[in-house]
Amino acid sequence: MNLSPREIVEELNKYIIGQTEAKKAVAIALRNRYRRSQLTKEQMEEITPKNIIMKGPTGVGKTEIARRLAKLVGAPFVKVEATKYTEVGYVGRDVESMIRDLVECSVRLVKEERFKKVMEKAGASVDEKLIKLVMEARKLDRGETPMDIFAKNVAEGYKKGYYDNEVIEVEIIDNPKPMELMPGAGEISIGSIFGDFMPKKYKKRKLTVKEARKLLIQEEADKLIDNDSVNEEAIRRAENEGIIFIDEIDKIAAKANKGGGQDVSREGVQRDILPIVEGSTVMTKYGAIKTDYILFIAAGAFHISKVSDLIPELQGRFPILVELKSLSKQDFIEILTIPQNAITLQYATLLGIDGVELKFTEEAISEIAGISEYMNATSEDIGARRLHTVMEQLLDEISYLADGKENKEVVIDKAYVIEKLGVEQKAKDLKKYIL
Repeated sequence: MNLSPREIVEELNKYIIGQTEAKKAVAIALRNRYRRSQLTKEQMEEITPKNIIMKGPTGVGKTEIARRLAKLVGAPFVKVEATKYTEVGYVGRDVESMIRDLVECSVRLVKEERFKKVMEKAGASVDEKLIKLVMEARKLDRGETPMDIFAKNVAEGYKKGYYDNEVIEVEIIDNPKPMELMPGAGEISIGSIFGDFMPKKYKKRKLTVKEARKLLIQEEADKLIDNDSVNEEAIRRAENEGIIFIDEIDKIAAKANKGGGQDVSREGVQRDILPIVEGSTVMTKYGAIKTDYILFIAAGAFHISKVSDLIPELQGRFPILVELKSLSKQDFIEILTIPQNAITLQYATLLGIDGVELKFTEEAISEIAGISEYMNATSEDIGARRLHTVMEQLLDEISYLADGKENKEVVIDKAYVIEKLGVEQKAKDLKKYIL
């Protein structure tokens, strides 16, 4: 999908409010990938992505921008926390595991695409097998009916879903569960070690026709897919289209004018991350992968430390710095009304299951936004996540009483919002005068 930067920003606007600078930066980075893919091989090798650091408080959309960006183009994407990694020599996850996670994600994406292509062929083969099993299970019901008519009736009933909940016995491949030899070192399957030297084991299971169809289609599709070509394509995509989002990078920034202790370990993690971001080759169970052309997006609040507290070499590998702003009342109003996955729509959909038609007046939305902004300003600023806290408090009684026995319309107006959330606000006002 070769969208222009403006089109990418328009797509992101459907889910994320404000933060135009950050959206522009990621849109340009994504478009540059497409531009690079159109060059000759020699030119492509010279051009590396311009990595981005997003600075801003929690809950303002840093992770969501990166996640939606990857989803937009179907790129392999992983989110990791910098705080989970430890310096080489300490117990914990090594930084190379983020690359292995990216390759796993890429393999899953490619497999899903290939499955869709062979699904029809695999489905036809499985349906044939299941019709025979249903016929065997129902042979006592046949009575005097001629075999060809009986077979036709079963086949028609199967297609219409009449036997979906009928229990049959099927043979499925018994895949041994993968084991983790060491924490963070990845999983290993005993079956994959010996490969084709050992014959595949089958086990009998009693399943409904619907469940059996799912498992058998998976098995049949696996046979039709060339795993070697899947792995090659997955490695290629991870190398050229992969996006790694490193969250909480500010937590591994050593504060200025401090020495020893934890700061040494923090700097060690930065130095371990550096070759990955700079460009190196990492071995995975699917093959070697070069990290030179992976797009890295780092993010952090940087309340205590500053971006300049990161080691200079790492700063140099993130040439683009964008600052995300705290959310205003107007931003909250737009978050509640504009996005396709707006929180008000989510609650309306959930309560709709129990026959409650939930509606919000404009004044109520404005009041909710005002309270959210006030709570963020007077306590911890948790960005858009504050809306989840506010909405849960606002709708707890409605959610509790909804039982699906009767259909009713509930209108949330300004008076209701003040009645439910006003006490919380008064308590916060009082705290100002209590020492």
